[in-house]
Amino acid sequence: MEHSTADVVIVGGGHNGLVAATYLAQAGKTVTLLERLDHVGGAAVSAEAFYGVDARLSRYSYLVSLLPERIIRELRLDIRLERRRYASYTPLPGTDRGLLVDTADADATAVSFASVGAADDVAPWREFYEGTATLARALFPTVCEPLLTRSEAKRAVGDDSLWDSIVERPIGETIESTFSNDLVRGVVLTDALIGNFVSAHDESLAGNRCFLYHVIGGGTGDWDVPVGGMGAVTGELARAASEAGATLLTNAEVASLTPEGEVRYVMHGKERVITADRVLVNVAPYVLDSLLGNAASAPRPEGAQVKVNLMLSRLPRLRDENIEPAAAFGGTFHINEGYAQLQAAFDAASAGTVPSPLPSEIYCHTLADPSILSPELQANGAHTLTVFALHAPDRLLTPENNDEMRAVLQQAVVDSLNSVLAEPIEDVLMRDSDGNLCIETKTTLDIEEALRMPGGNIFHGPLSWPFVEDDASLSTPAERWGVATAHERILLCGSGARRGGAVSGLGGHNAAMAVLESQ
Repeated sequence: MEHSTADVVIVGGGHNGLVAATYLAQAGKTVTLLERLDHVGGAAVSAEAFYGVDARLSRYSYLVSLLPERIIRELRLDIRLERRRYASYTPLPGTDRGLLVDTADADATAVSFASVGAADDVAPWREFYEGTATLARALFPTVCEPLLTRSEAKRAVGDDSLWDSIVERPIGETIESTFSNDLVRGVVLTDALIGNFVSAHDESLAGNRCFLYHVIGGGTGDWDVPVGGMGAVTGELARAASEAGATLLTNAEVASLTPEGEVRYVMHGKERVITADRVLVNVAPYVLDSLLGNAASAPRPEGAQVKVNLMLSRLPRLRDENIEPAAAFGGTFHINEGYAQLQAAFDAASAGTVPSPLPSEIYCHTLADPSILSPELQANGAHTLTVFALHAPDRLLTPENNDEMRAVLQQAVVDSLNSVLAEPIEDVLMRDSDGNLCIETKTTLDIEEALRMPGGNIFHGPLSWPFVEDDASLSTPAERWGVATAHERILLCGSGARRGGAVSGLGGHNAAMAVLESQ
């Protein structure tokens, strides 16, 4: 059996693994990264999803919020992120009106609030998001530093009332005490629900943690479009890692590892062993337990979304004739995400049924960055849409019913979308070279199968606060950087690390810093 050694072995070639590999190789470490697929990038990849259609869609992850400029600068990455003009558009169900939040025009936004009966929420909206901006300015700069304690983080925020409203009590209480309009309440709540199956009043505060990460990204809370698609991000990371001297092995599936740093993997049908001083695992903690041969130390994670990619010949017409489709789809397009609708959908899914209507939100990459389309598609006015449906938990699926449920969920997304459009989305869907409609749906089971994210959970498990409790142990570099496991030589470097989740590179950066600090 072939045996080799390295200073660091990284299990999993997603964006976090590539970030860690680049930092460590640039620091002079010998680094071997093992990826079971035939390409690196994990969930942050682009693909030609529709046969014969020259468009490279961001197949899984689609927006960037938490990737610090510091990582881009330190790794000398050629990555461009495009800011979206509009924050969101939300149709008022059953009407021809909608709420358009224009980040460049406060007066126009106020008029839009009034048009949906939410004039009283204009001032609270501004005050609330001034508060989240305070959180972002205080907490985002800390995510690339050793962990703060809870008390230190609270002092950094400097506003006890703000802290309590986001960190100490269920987010639903804060939303209900701040806003009166159901539609406005729903728009705010969605940031607590992306990939997260909880109600507004969840006592575990899982929704609060999800909400916090959504509003602090980049120090502003903006979610940006990666120019060239997600594949451009991880392609640039792979280039940087390789040029720094890291060895990136694809088609290398890890079978097991030991606390002593021995990693067994299979590559091209041949079993191999590599031993390292440190093993960084860019997989879910639940998967790590399996690789170590241990019983799971926590419940199996559960994702709660269905992802649908669409290719359109043009943007669809809206019922609201006062809003241009390019404006409505220029930010996040919320569908059937009123506050009461979100609770009803949670209740339906909890009872084992697909919500109707299915709350969903849409992102149009090509309005901000048409470069993912061929010149011909651009000239013809084509666009991509990504739909991310909420409250579609993994518990609704089994290996036996996945194909059937994929079709059911896809139709639920189409029906939800059609309920707020002036024309059926099917009328503007392109067809591929085989004559099939250009629509692709990924369930939680599909995501687990493709990416080994248990339960299709896009965060690898429950999100954690970006700080630790005051009595937490911070005696080792791994603990201080939030990447510790039960074994000294094994560190988390993916979304399952503290401050992990989303396309951020934070898990990779912080694991690399822990390794370098321990030397």
